[in-house]
Amino acid sequence: MMNMTKQFFEVSAGQSGMRLDQFLAQQFPEQTRSFFQKQIRDGNVSINEQSGHLKAGSILREKDRVSIAFAEPKPLEALPENIPLDILYEDEDLLVINKPKGMVVHPAHGHDSGTLVNALLWHCRDDLSGINGVLRPGIVHRIDQDTTGSLIICKNDRSHNFIAEQLAAHSITRVYEAIVTGNLKEDTGSVDAPIGRHPTDRKKMAVNSRSGKRAVTHYRVLHRFAGPAGVFTHIECRLETGRTHQIRVHMASIGHPLLGDEIYGKGAKNILGIPLQGQVLHARTIGFIHPTTKEYMEFEAPLPGYFMQLLQKLG
Repeated sequence: MMNMTKQFFEVSAGQSGMRLDQFLAQQFPEQTRSFFQKQIRDGNVSINEQSGHLKAGSILREKDRVSIAFAEPKPLEALPENIPLDILYEDEDLLVINKPKGMVVHPAHGHDSGTLVNALLWHCRDDLSGINGVLRPGIVHRIDQDTTGSLIICKNDRSHNFIAEQLAAHSITRVYEAIVTGNLKEDTGSVDAPIGRHPTDRKKMAVNSRSGKRAVTHYRVLHRFAGPAGVFTHIECRLETGRTHQIRVHMASIGHPLLGDEIYGKGAKNILGIPLQGQVLHARTIGFIHPTTKEYMEFEAPLPGYFMQLLQKLG
């Protein structure tokens, strides 16, 4: 029989009038409202010990006592897997990896194998920093599953702290290439808009002036395309900050979402017969001060094949 864990929450004055599913999503931002809607339908949620006839839209009142029973999740493990890595650079302190499209950076529920961490554990054995825990050894920053390109991996805690300080100070060079929908009229520009969690969809980020953190993206047009497939712009983006989904959110906010982006744009399975698998975004260049030599190093991950083919077809 599956073990269940019950958690209780009291509705505050500021939460009075909130929908039940919205309230639960606020308590557990890593889950979606649809997840809680299913929990409510399954009778795993109660208000003041009453679970019958509850709906996702049930309105809460101040001092209501909400409980939810969770099935205890199976503990995740990060195990070594013999997965080939595209290594741009490696020494005793760190690696620079060219991550392929579709690879998740670290294990999570729904992605407990085939991740970059599984591959790193095979390649590096015990030589990975432990600061971010057993599920994220060596991981000091991330890119999205369907974004390709350069990532720094740290082999020891000293290197991890040194690189993390540069990330916090926004001194690491990070240059991306992307294809956005529509015609970007200005040849260069910047988007300076704070990014935070989306107010209603907890899986998305959004330009959010109330709870967001400062985010700045500088872009430069490389090529413009107009043809049977539509109008697109090939751009280079230089990050001044590094927020979650920053380029995707910023470009969508000015009316030019990334081609293929299923969350912030209209998505697309293929263009001109070329499969996309999510947003067309590549972390091309990464530059940083080395933790031991204290010298500046810079690496470039070549554009992936599908991106090159897409540019050729569009052009």
